[in-house]
Amino acid sequence: MSTEIESRSATVGQLAAKGTIVLAFVVALEVLIMISPFALFFYAVFNPVLLVLGTTPFTRWLTAFFLPHMVVPPNAGLAAIRVLGSVFFVLGLLGFLACAIQVYAGKIRKTGVASKGGYALVRHPQYLSLAVSGIGLAILWPRFLSLVLLAVMLFLYYVLAKDEERRMLGRHGKSYRDYLGRTGMFLPRLAEARLLPEEDAPLYRVSAGKALGILAVLLVVLVSTGFVLRSYTIRHLPLAALDGVDAIAITAEDLAAARDLLPKILEDGAVATRTRAGEHEGHRLLAYVIPVDYTMQGMIADTGPEWRLFDQHKTVAMITDYVLHPFAHLTEGHAHATPAHGSVALHDSPAMRRRIIFLDVVAEPGRLMSASDDFAINVRREPRVFADVHLHTGEVLKVVDIPSGSGWGRVPTPSF
Repeated sequence: MSTEIESRSATVGQLAAKGTIVLAFVVALEVLIMISPFALFFYAVFNPVLLVLGTTPFTRWLTAFFLPHMVVPPNAGLAAIRVLGSVFFVLGLLGFLACAIQVYAGKIRKTGVASKGGYALVRHPQYLSLAVSGIGLAILWPRFLSLVLLAVMLFLYYVLAKDEERRMLGRHGKSYRDYLGRTGMFLPRLAEARLLPEEDAPLYRVSAGKALGILAVLLVVLVSTGFVLRSYTIRHLPLAALDGVDAIAITAEDLAAARDLLPKILEDGAVATRTRAGEHEGHRLLAYVIPVDYTMQGMIADTGPEWRLFDQHKTVAMITDYVLHPFAHLTEGHAHATPAHGSVALHDSPAMRRRIIFLDVVAEPGRLMSASDDFAINVRREPRVFADVHLHTGEVLKVVDIPSGSGWGRVPTPSF
């Protein structure tokens, strides 16, 4: 009877663990879902969770982003992290598929325990591959919530791996014990022996105290890393305070252009009357300087239906480009071309125009002391108006009021 109860408990535990792992990947794959035609259905369920998390300062940080997503990474280090996100995601998936094929081929051939290929290096290459892919996803769509779920996912992989080893020992005895002796759990044997403390015998379950300790360490390490990266990112953003306006550009080159453009734009009467909220205490005025055809502008504000990516029905192409060409969607349309004499076509081309999206940043008086404070987790950013301007002349081409929220409504979206 005890064996039957133990078996049922293990099965329930595995189902719960795998369900949590699936949830972690669903949340991390928000980057794919939000540009798919199914975005509205997904956010009908997921956005209430984000909005509830956003109601209190104690949980609002979970919806925030910790790495550059809207701007070109401002230095080589952050650019390398973004590239690693794509590399980890792709290699992790390929590794998982290769190991899965190996395991199922072995079951069909009845060759016994898998101990070749990836299994000759580590005992759980599938879990390792999914963990690597999960890290890549957390970089690709860097919400703190993704980091928390990644920590839970890594913890559950460890618990599942220990349970599998215990059962494999009971089934295969000495042959599996020998295999344990020559391979590491998640890293090659020599590396694991140097980096990690000696493991308990797999015959024993992980104690509740040890399990909670492992989960706590994973949460602290991953979340702390996220806050460090977020602070570092904000300190290095292409951001400047110009004539009472905090300007952030997608590239450093456009920030230089903004220094000349913003004073002229703010002299325009239509712009001036719509941006005076930033003059009040507890408010700052934030201006995004972007190309008029910047792909991701719908995440900043609802500037038109053509920038609601879920309406474009190009999900596969956009995700492929996002993963394989990490910065292409950020750098398109930024070329500062010099118009040839009398070239009307070049003068009117999108490359010669910039869109300035003005947002009112609101917080308690005294909390907004600098431009960097515009990106604090507990401030509110409300879109007000956008102005299209000519890059070289500073001429204001049009001014358009914009509704509250973004192209995805009230869904928390990246701010940098």
